[in-house]
Amino acid sequence: MRDVLSQIVRWWAAGETFGLATVVSTFRSAPRPPGAAMAVSGEEAEGSVSGGCVEGAVYELAREVAASGVPVLQRYGVSDDDAFSAGLTCGGILDVFVEPVSREAFPELGEVAGSVSAREPVAVATVLSGPGRTGARRIVWPDRASGSLGGDWLDDAVDDDARGMLAQGITGIRRYGPHGERRLDDLAVFVHSFAPPPRMLVFGAIDFAAAVARIGKFLGYHVVVCDARPVFATARRFPDADEVVVRWPHDYLTSITVDERTAICVLTHDPRFDVPLLEVALRTPAGYVGAMGSRRTHEDRLERLRQAGLGEAELARLRSPIGLDLGARTPEETAVSIAAELVQLRWGGSGRPLTGGSGRIHGDGVRR
Repeated sequence: MRDVLSQIVRWWAAGETFGLATVVSTFRSAPRPPGAAMAVSGEEAEGSVSGGCVEGAVYELAREVAASGVPVLQRYGVSDDDAFSAGLTCGGILDVFVEPVSREAFPELGEVAGSVSAREPVAVATVLSGPGRTGARRIVWPDRASGSLGGDWLDDAVDDDARGMLAQGITGIRRYGPHGERRLDDLAVFVHSFAPPPRMLVFGAIDFAAAVARIGKFLGYHVVVCDARPVFATARRFPDADEVVVRWPHDYLTSITVDERTAICVLTHDPRFDVPLLEVALRTPAGYVGAMGSRRTHEDRLERLRQAGLGEAELARLRSPIGLDLGARTPEETAVSIAAELVQLRWGGSGRPLTGGSGRIHGDGVRR
């Protein structure tokens, strides 16, 4: 819904009733992940749920739901009888929840949009099926909640799960008993997490950093470029960065909070900068710590870090030389190799060419 949020808020504010279709679960090689959304108002559509495979069918269903006011949970997949029917020719299966949205049906939408805009974590929990009221909705923030799914016990259980999912940036279905029991029961609740984008911290104001900042922004990161040299660390040189910080890298990293979703890319190429920086970085919970340099530089860096007191378990977290082996030469190619490693680690891919493999392309779909 984040992709269509600005448009649906305009429809909502204008008092329109529209259909909102959201992917709530996927199986096999589905093209879009849970949370992908399409909004339909009259003959106008925004967003996508399948990259083209079933857009027409979802569009028509969203119009029907907007007119009837009755939410629908619909499954789309390949038809064994007719490969050209409304199905996913890529072989995947999508469960799509289509609901009517208006100021009356979703009075909290403006507040949700405000939280997303302000980068405040917020989750929208919606009953999809089971003994509860289909379409019932609860909005969960780290410190408060609004609305009800049908009972205090269920609300409390969903609040706990939604806050845990927000902390991890996870969107998906959770199942409960009628009183909130976590027993994979028939009551299905879709929790759509709007966590702030993960951060990419790029250290070293060099041409490679500009390319990494550009592709990091493309991947959805909040990108910070940091360097101690004010003549190089400027917004003009790094237009794609959300922030440009002039400060000694290790001092800056010590001053901020780092979580498991943070990616740290050390491109300083100078032991005066990167050794103190990596000494701090490898002791944070950052999900990715990579450093640029040759094999010789890497070995020298490891020895300096050992002398600084880091253990082998901490050193094993360092991705160095940074990136996957793509034969990259230019800053842009190197940025692609770093991005490829980030995606591989996030989703557990092998890094091998798909053409030489077999089985499912997208694996288990579990974020690492």
